[in-house]
Amino acid sequence: MTGYILKRLLSAIPVLFGITVIVFLIMAMIPGDPALAILGAYATPENVEKINRDLGLDAPLVARYFIWLGNMLTGDFGTSFSLNRPVIDEVLDRFGATLLLAGTSFILCAILGIAAGVVSAARQYGWADKGITFAVLLGISIPSFFLGMMMILIFAVELRWFPVSGMRMAYGGGGFADVANHLVMPAIALAVVATGVVARLSRSAMLEVLRQDFIRTARAKGVGEGRVIWGHALRAAMVSIIPVLGIQAGFVLSGAVYIEMVFQWPGVGRMLVDAILKRDILLVQGGVVFVAACYVLFNIAVDVAQSLLDPRIKT
Repeated sequence: MTGYILKRLLSAIPVLFGITVIVFLIMAMIPGDPALAILGAYATPENVEKINRDLGLDAPLVARYFIWLGNMLTGDFGTSFSLNRPVIDEVLDRFGATLLLAGTSFILCAILGIAAGVVSAARQYGWADKGITFAVLLGISIPSFFLGMMMILIFAVELRWFPVSGMRMAYGGGGFADVANHLVMPAIALAVVATGVVARLSRSAMLEVLRQDFIRTARAKGVGEGRVIWGHALRAAMVSIIPVLGIQAGFVLSGAVYIEMVFQWPGVGRMLVDAILKRDILLVQGGVVFVAACYVLFNIAVDVAQSLLDPRIKT
């Protein structure tokens, strides 16, 4: 197992390297001079030249990339000019909020999606299967940002059940109940599409397993139907479901960007949008690379979990 984990970690190195190249090139190709965005009304030719020199923007593109990469490998992600603080400090401060939102949404989509898929497969062609299939198709068809805005309109503005936006009350908030109350709507809005995908693929995996000989054998021996479904069949189907969960984790993490904007959630996604608008290059590059690295590590954990369920995967 140790060798397999090391192999997966080594295979992640070129992926992360490719991510740094893509992010750097995209930011370099954005039209406009970052120095002009920084200086605004004070953008005299002398000041623009000084900013470009201080930020290293006057160096060749390849040299700028390797300077940035070398600094990042030593833990120096640079300093955000719009916030005047180290990039890594700002990313870490914001990542906690994003992790809370994305983690809650992922747990919701994993539990509800797998449960819906199992029930749907166990009651194939029945009313439960038809109802779940209809709900899944409806959930997949609704964009998360639109669902979020409708939830704000109905549950926050009209019914006043939940707060409109933010992570905590402006005055006197910040406790567990306050954060949980603010978390309900964005977490559900972000989880709906992923839940539908997990449910559909869980149903397919369960139906395939339920046709296997060992399931018929278990039923012939008199094993209870609940144990057959939730014990034997689900465990075998998890080998196919776990990779789906890994993909949906990436969807949830990336989807947090627009959900954070809709609900004004103070996470990395909202930080990246603000940084792009301000042309804060180092903050954008550092934030994207950090989030991408977290996603790569999570996928390695998913591969390890899958190999534990099915040792043949390691070969």
